[in-house]
Amino acid sequence: MHSHDHAGHSHGFGAHALEARREDSRGRMRVALGINVGLLVAEAVGGILTGSLAVLADAGHLLSDVGSIVLALIATRLASMPAAGNRTFGYQRSEVLAALVNGLLLVVVSVGIAIAAVGRLSDPPGIDGAGVLALGLLGLAGNLAATLVLARGQREDLNLEGVLRHSAADALGSLGVVLAGGFVLAGGSAIVDPIAGLLISGLVLASSWRLIKEPFDVLMESAPANLDVEAMGATICREPGVRSVHDLHVWTVTAGLTAAAAHVVVAQDVDRDLIRRRLELTLGEEFGIEHTTLQMEEEAEGGLLHVENVPSGA
Repeated sequence: MHSHDHAGHSHGFGAHALEARREDSRGRMRVALGINVGLLVAEAVGGILTGSLAVLADAGHLLSDVGSIVLALIATRLASMPAAGNRTFGYQRSEVLAALVNGLLLVVVSVGIAIAAVGRLSDPPGIDGAGVLALGLLGLAGNLAATLVLARGQREDLNLEGVLRHSAADALGSLGVVLAGGFVLAGGSAIVDPIAGLLISGLVLASSWRLIKEPFDVLMESAPANLDVEAMGATICREPGVRSVHDLHVWTVTAGLTAAAAHVVVAQDVDRDLIRRRLELTLGEEFGIEHTTLQMEEEAEGGLLHVENVPSGA
């Protein structure tokens, strides 16, 4: 006895939500870009005039922020382009790649700040405490404003999260500048400046972890961290008429677009198309799967499964 191999392919209704999320993220990143460009000019000039490494370190991170936002905006635009030719998913992964590049860029910035700070520890130059304090307060206000604008976006967007983490690290860096300027202004040693630089370096490095780990997981096609694959398999098997499931794969294409594929073994003489449609609905509602490919296989007598390939939709 032969059973036909019916491959079901479903796209959820998340395409409009995905594009709406991208448009919202683009708007927030443009606001953050304007704030960061203004702060970069102010801190670069101010850092040179005051001689403060902490201010220059913060300006260096601001420069990386501007680059990260521009990169993220380009990636968001690419990800919106339609699929064509060999790129069957379009350029969806460009957002993930941009987030990974931003994470690696944070590591580079962190190492650069640390090297400069260590070089100043043995002989810290004098700094203008009042000027450093004023620049720190300006930077803190601007970075907090940019961070709040970004934080109100959809945080599951790794691209937006990459920009947000740059901005949050900058806000913490500006806080370090404020403390260093206030300490020197109160008569403390200028050694606090390279120490603040080292602290900023550590904060920047810590903020890079998620931006490296999560894009790496996506590129390795791991299942989303918040999704229980075993529970999904059990849910599929609970559907009336389903005997078992195998070759179950779940992966993230980009933030907001999760895909799944599986071979589902069903009982004889059941409506496989109906079961497939029910499973697609269940996977969408319970697990947020927007793109499913389910291959329905009929259980054979004697426990042997015979599959005959036929054109999709037959």
